[in-house]
Amino acid sequence: MSLLSSPSVSSLSLSEQLVADMTTWRQHLHRFPECGFDVNLTADFIADKLDSFGIEVVRNIGQSGLVGMLRSGSSAASIGLRADMDALHIHEQNTFSHCSQHEGKMHACGHDGHSAMLLGAAAYLAQNLTFDGTVYFIFQPDEEHGRGAQAMIDDGLFERFSIDEVYGIHNFPGLAEGELMVRAGSLMASESSFEITIHGVGGHAALPHQGIDPIVVGAQVIMGLQTIVSRNLSAINETAVVSATEFVTDGTVNVIPSQVTIKGDCRCFTEATLARIEQSMARIVDGICLAAGATYSFEFINTFYPTVNAPQQTAYAVKAAQKVLGDDKVNGECEPLTISEDFSSMLRVKPGCYVLLGNGVESVGGCALHNPKYDFNDRILALGARYWIQLVNDRLTQLTVD
Repeated sequence: MSLLSSPSVSSLSLSEQLVADMTTWRQHLHRFPECGFDVNLTADFIADKLDSFGIEVVRNIGQSGLVGMLRSGSSAASIGLRADMDALHIHEQNTFSHCSQHEGKMHACGHDGHSAMLLGAAAYLAQNLTFDGTVYFIFQPDEEHGRGAQAMIDDGLFERFSIDEVYGIHNFPGLAEGELMVRAGSLMASESSFEITIHGVGGHAALPHQGIDPIVVGAQVIMGLQTIVSRNLSAINETAVVSATEFVTDGTVNVIPSQVTIKGDCRCFTEATLARIEQSMARIVDGICLAAGATYSFEFINTFYPTVNAPQQTAYAVKAAQKVLGDDKVNGECEPLTISEDFSSMLRVKPGCYVLLGNGVESVGGCALHNPKYDFNDRILALGARYWIQLVNDRLTQLTVD
C-alpha cells in the first residue's frame, strides 16, 4: 500500500449524519449510566456499534473492558485510542430529556461524551481507510476509582494487542470549546490516601497522667505531616499537597479516647516524589508514636499515578490538534493540574499523550465536573472525533515511515 499524506484541517470533515449519530449515542449513554466495573449495558452498546462498523471486537478485558481492532494496509504499526465508560454515584439534578434514568448514577464527568466521540472516529475510519496499520479502540471501565486501566493491563491489554503508542482525551469545563491544552511531562497529579490509627491508653479526662492521650499524639502527627512538603521536598521542582481530612476518636466530653484515626489525601507529580512522601509519612508517625509510648497502624494507598505524557507523543498530539482546531487554539505548554486520571497507568507501560479538550465556559459547557448539574457539551463531539482521526492518519503514516 502506498503511503498517503495525512489530511489537513480543510479536507477532514464529518458528515451531518455522523455528527447527529454521535449526539444520539452520547445522550443514550447519558440516560443509562453505569458505575465501576458494572458497565455491561454500556459495553454491549459500544460493542454493537463497533460491530456494525465492521470493526472486530474483543470483550471482557479487565472484567468489562473491550477493544475494537481496525486494520488497513500491510504495516505492523499501531496506535491505541482510549475512552472511559463509567459514571459516578451522583443524583442528577438536570431536567432535560436525556437525564439519567438510573437513580443515584450519573455521567457527571463526560465519559459518555468520550465514548461517543471515539465511536464517531471509529465509524469514520472504518469507512475511510487512509492509514497504514492498526487502530485499537480501547473502552475502559472504572476510571473513577482508578482501577479500570490497571485491570485491563493486568488482563494482558498490551500483550494481547500490539499497541505501539496510546492516547487519551478528557473534556475540560472552563476551557472554551474549540480549544485544547496539554503539556509534555507531568500533566496531572497522583492521588494517594492514607489512614493512620494511633492506639493510646484512654481514661478519665481529669486524670490524663494515667494514660496515653492519642489526641495529643495525633495532633502532633498532623502537624508533623505538614513538614513533608515544606521541609522534605524541593521547593523548586517537587510540587505536592498533603492534606489531613479526617480526625476520628472514640472519646467523649469527659473521656480521653483510647485511639484516634487520621485520614487524608496526597497529590504530587512524579513517582519519585510519591515515594518520598510515603517514606516521610511513615518516619514521622513512627517517631512521634515512639516518643509518646503509643502504638499505631499506617496504611498508604496509591489510587492514581501521576499522568506523565511522553515528549515525542505530546508533540504529535499538538500537531494533530493544531490541524483540527488551529494553531492559536492549542496550548501545548499548559500548567499541570492536581486532578488525577487512571490513564496514567497506561502511560507507565506505553509512550503516549493525554489531552484536555475545552467543554465550554458558559451554560452547560462550563459546569464543573462531578457536579449534579453537569452535562457534556455535544458541540465538541465532532472536534474530539476529528482530533482522533487526524492523529491516526498522522501517526500511521509516520510510524510506517519510521
